[in-house]
Amino acid sequence: MQHTLWKQVIFDQHEVIKRVKIIPREYTFEPQGNYVLTGLRRAGKSTLLYDQIRTLVSQGVSWEQIICINFEDERLAECTAADLNDILGVQAELSDKKGYFFFDEIQNIKGWEKFARRLADSKERTFITGSNAKMLSSEMETVLGGRFLSMHVYPFSFREYLTAVGVPFGEQMILQTKGSAAIRKAFASYLHVGGLPEVLSYQDKRAYLSSVYQKILLGDILARNGIRNPKALELMMKKRAESVKDVVSFSRLHHLLGEIGVEVSKDSLIEYTGYAEDSYLLFPLRNYISSFADREGNPKWYFSDNGLLSLFLVQKDPLLLENLVAVALSRRYPHDLFFFKSEKTGIDVDFYLPNEHTAIGVTYTLDGSTDDREIRNLVALAKSLGDLKRLVLLTYEEERDLGHRRYPYRSAAGVEVVVGRGK
Repeated sequence: MQHTLWKQVIFDQHEVIKRVKIIPREYTFEPQGNYVLTGLRRAGKSTLLYDQIRTLVSQGVSWEQIICINFEDERLAECTAADLNDILGVQAELSDKKGYFFFDEIQNIKGWEKFARRLADSKERTFITGSNAKMLSSEMETVLGGRFLSMHVYPFSFREYLTAVGVPFGEQMILQTKGSAAIRKAFASYLHVGGLPEVLSYQDKRAYLSSVYQKILLGDILARNGIRNPKALELMMKKRAESVKDVVSFSRLHHLLGEIGVEVSKDSLIEYTGYAEDSYLLFPLRNYISSFADREGNPKWYFSDNGLLSLFLVQKDPLLLENLVAVALSRRYPHDLFFFKSEKTGIDVDFYLPNEHTAIGVTYTLDGSTDDREIRNLVALAKSLGDLKRLVLLTYEEERDLGHRRYPYRSAAGVEVVVGRGK
């Protein structure tokens, strides 16, 4: 490729970085580390790169040393792995000082891994982003040779969302009437629009979310994997959304689609779900007590962002609440999160954190029969396991004395109310 084209792309990207508004995120980077950032499309990976670049510039690095390239730029449509070496020549032409390399959505270039490894071997500071989980596969980690640190970038947490919309938070604000009201209002919005950073810039948030979903569905899943049955994929995602809190086996899913006239094999549904997971649209939650085969084959599936899930759900806030809890817990405990469901004992608990010795139930409202059932499940699990230290019942916003039950629960807006200490 011509060096002039590379320079045009780099200089144009510099102007984007200078103009963009950056919301502080709860991520930290090692000062000399190279990183591969992955996550859902539009979750904020690029902005994290821009923040790192602006930090470098504030520390005295010149813009000519910054090589930032977005590989979704249509001018690079014909770029191949063989062209990547030209980037080093371009950097040398722009500055005789050390370069800093930032490559956005580089998974579009087949064979990018060897170039990235060579940069790291040459002690070049390098950041890479991508929207496909295969970038962190064991095979990829072998090729990169441990030279990059991995970071999963999530949509805004609720704390980050509050920062973005300018709502102060903390114990004092929670306890103030006006402060608490502002936080609860923000949470009501967050529950429905999710945490994709750019959604806050749009009046028609549903239209924006729909465009992101279509990009993931049509570009990241359909086109990338050569799917020839888009209707089956679309309806499968709809069924996944409607059953987000339940275990739906692939056999059951195949039957449900067959009932509405969709011709698709069970194997194809397994593949489609895998593609959705690779694109970070869905993530699985497995049953702690199941056998390995059943645990892998019959997880619950949650959406990585509530805004995308809300495209399918109308007046189903209880489903949105449980999905939001799943997202928040997966972010905080990515390797220690399960559900617990036993056919033998009848125990059914929404979330179980074995290393934290914690069980969590989710109910949208405390209506007597529902919270009784949730509490019975939590208590039964505590008696069964014998090592639980914390039982939590999450609600949307209610704070009610649970009387003799004496168990803590937390409102989803973040206020913990202790009505007694369980043993």
